[in-house]
Amino acid sequence: MAPAENTAFGNKINEATITFVREHHHEDVRTLALSGCKDSDVDLPWALDQIQGWQAARKKLPSWAAIEGIIFPPHLSMEQCSSETTALYKCGIIERLPVADRGLLVDLTGGFGVDFSFLAPHFEQAVYVERQPHLVETAQHNFGLLNKGQKPNPVLFLNEEATKAIGNSLPDHLPASTLFFLDPARRDDQQARTYAIADCSPNVLELLPSLFQHGQRVLLKLSPMLDWHKAVSDLGSHVAEVHIVSVKNECKELLVLLDAKHEGEPTIYCENDGQTLIYTPSQDDVVPTIASSREEAVYLYEPNASVMKAGCYGLLTQRYPISAVATDSHLFVSRERIDAFPGRCFAVTAVTTMNKKELATALKGITQANVATRNFPMSAQQLRKRLRLGDGGDCYIFGTTTVAGEHLLYFCKKEII
Repeated sequence: MAPAENTAFGNKINEATITFVREHHHEDVRTLALSGCKDSDVDLPWALDQIQGWQAARKKLPSWAAIEGIIFPPHLSMEQCSSETTALYKCGIIERLPVADRGLLVDLTGGFGVDFSFLAPHFEQAVYVERQPHLVETAQHNFGLLNKGQKPNPVLFLNEEATKAIGNSLPDHLPASTLFFLDPARRDDQQARTYAIADCSPNVLELLPSLFQHGQRVLLKLSPMLDWHKAVSDLGSHVAEVHIVSVKNECKELLVLLDAKHEGEPTIYCENDGQTLIYTPSQDDVVPTIASSREEAVYLYEPNASVMKAGCYGLLTQRYPISAVATDSHLFVSRERIDAFPGRCFAVTAVTTMNKKELATALKGITQANVATRNFPMSAQQLRKRLRLGDGGDCYIFGTTTVAGEHLLYFCKKEII
């Protein structure tokens, strides 16, 4: 939690504030803000930021929440920073690089410093660059606590604009083994969200030539809302890898690794909680195999969020013995269970049309279900209402449309794979 001794923040944090944070860190922040604090020595806004930040970190950054003295930034920075899971995933990208190519890390958009703190120990030297002074001060303080016991390596903290640091605060001649990391701010001057690379700050498309003059590789963290095909098209032929990273089936990050020496198509990595699908775009240049009959539907598969984001549906039917329910269903079936499939697996208990007799038989004994629709004339909510079912339970119903235009319902039980 808050620092127990004088630090770089010592002139801002007194013992009364530290004690308040420790005594109330499990309590509701809104309630604390409304009730206030009678002790005038307590810096209440700062204390509330620490309590809210620690509560968020327990889920998002558990190893940080466990360390006494970590200082948390205001809510927006906590919201935008990487989670521990995604930061560790980036470390995996770095660990695959040759050791000789891990000379210098330059994080040009340091922010709260989560990614920097995880990545820096993998390099011989590291530089953190951030334009907001309070974040520089916070990151520098936290880095000392987080990296106790790690191998000592020279680390430099700079309060500077990313575009000005190149060729200004940083030396003109950086080692060839330099890797630049950037997580461009995805909000405009009115704090509205932006997604396109050119609309983020800094504009990496403008900065990229200068980065390649100083180092061989660039690792970008982009919005998970961005189409990866568009990102590759904008960034050019030096894109070596694209990583679509999901956590608990929610797409969290789009990572792009550029290499000045790379030419040709990139390798695509779809990652979701240990489920990994790796391919190149040319391998996905196939039309999905379509199921020929209902009898194929002994098991039904739903791709995970990263695979759905990648859109590599043709590849799935080539790599696994499965067939697509329809061209636009994004659901797949097989006669045998495929444990390696990157997504969820369901055992099919019935396949019906919207015929009342068929439905009555399939719905016998079912009062609630998890309903989803894909390429279907009704929303999930509308279909659930039509079937007169409550939400939840262990029954799953998928509504979709075949290539022949037939509306089908797949009644399923979830399988663990």
